[in-house]
Amino acid sequence: MAKGGRLGLGYFTIKRVRKVLVRLRLLALRRIWGMDIDPTVELSMSASFDRVYPRGIHVGPFTYLAFESKILTHDMTRGLYLDTRIGANCFIGGRSLILPGITIGDGCIVAAGAVVTRDVPPGCIVAGNPARVVREGIEVVRYGRLAHADENERRILAAWAEDGANRA
Repeated sequence: MAKGGRLGLGYFTIKRVRKVLVRLRLLALRRIWGMDIDPTVELSMSASFDRVYPRGIHVGPFTYLAFESKILTHDMTRGLYLDTRIGANCFIGGRSLILPGITIGDGCIVAAGAVVTRDVPPGCIVAGNPARVVREGIEVVRYGRLAHADENERRILAAWAEDGANRA
């Protein structure tokens, strides 16, 4: 027991528990619901998938689905049951909505809050309601992270380390 009678769970333990819960959820979505979701997909616990036509959901490898993103495969008003496809190395932003029958190409980024009503070609950033292409020809790595993001992060961390050394 930790101080004050509380169970001491460190950050890394909580992170491991979350990772196990996400893996169990993915397993259930694939095995019980029959969704075609690659095992390398990362998702928020609040991301949701249409369960009316679950076999219509297809998500490619190394794709990230952020908080409260929604992927639909049916439209009750028109009686449609369509396959919705998300390619490899994509990032689907928080609270975005992917409508039924949409195909999002490999290496795309869907901005937070976007409502995707049309197919998205590979290597694009889309944003807005309805989502429109705001940039084409982007290069991404795993999970839709921009290729130059790692270099930017290294540069910032090096500057912080140098600043900390100068203060000491």
